[in-house]
Amino acid sequence: MTSQPNIFDRALLARHRARAAPGASAHDFLLRHVSEDLADRLSLIPRTFPVGLNLGAHTGALSRQLRQLGRVGLLIDADPSAAMLAQCDGPQLGADEEFLPFAPDTLDIVVSALALQFVNDLPGALLQARQALKDDGLFLAALLGAGSLGELREAFLIAETEIYGGATPRVAPFADVRTLGSLLQRAGFALPVADVDTLRVTYPHPLALMQELKAMGASNALTERSRRPMTRRLIARAAEAYIERHGTSDGRIPATFEIVTLTGWAPDPSQPKPLRPGSAKTRLADALGVPEGTPRPPTKEIP
Repeated sequence: MTSQPNIFDRALLARHRARAAPGASAHDFLLRHVSEDLADRLSLIPRTFPVGLNLGAHTGALSRQLRQLGRVGLLIDADPSAAMLAQCDGPQLGADEEFLPFAPDTLDIVVSALALQFVNDLPGALLQARQALKDDGLFLAALLGAGSLGELREAFLIAETEIYGGATPRVAPFADVRTLGSLLQRAGFALPVADVDTLRVTYPHPLALMQELKAMGASNALTERSRRPMTRRLIARAAEAYIERHGTSDGRIPATFEIVTLTGWAPDPSQPKPLRPGSAKTRLADALGVPEGTPRPPTKEIP
């Protein structure tokens, strides 16, 4: 066994979620956006899933979308925050995303929306999800990627460096799409796919963005966060730097959310397999209708 880095203070994250739960539905635009996208993706798969799990359910927005779709029979909402689960509509389970209480080959589908970016052992969480799935079961998840909140990260870096002579982590480091795709493969998923979408949202002021992140339950929960209280001076300078670097002509500021969607299947013999090298029965030249050995046209460089 290898120890995993303790990037996030999971107990603090749970407290943030509990504090935000009563008003979370007023600030769940990002969760609703992701939930609608995941439901659209699932609608393209022509099959049903008798038993499913929404891992890190938050307020249950994704589950509500999927129940309307009618592709999942019993859908269980799982979240470590009892206060968040109280906002959900269906069957509920208090469970941490890093410790799934399911036997192997139990579930037909595991979905997750904007929860897995905050786990410390993401490879382990993906492996547990794959093991809990029945053969040919589906894993479908969306999480924040490396390009998220880069503007806010830069603003605090500038402010802390100027005021304190050095910076501490204020915005979580998120994994990039290539790393996440590789983790799907490591976990043993078949037909793994990772794709990325970028959503840019504007706010009237950096403080409005900070307040919304807090209302989402997504305040700084990094283990290596500064224990020094955040002063008005620091917040004011960070807001000023944000506006200086990223302010728009209409007086607003943008916030970037990079959303990585992961799709994978529990292995099953019925799934398509790649052909063995050298097993092709038709030459590529014949398929293209050109003589064998025809040189490729020169590539064009784009300045």
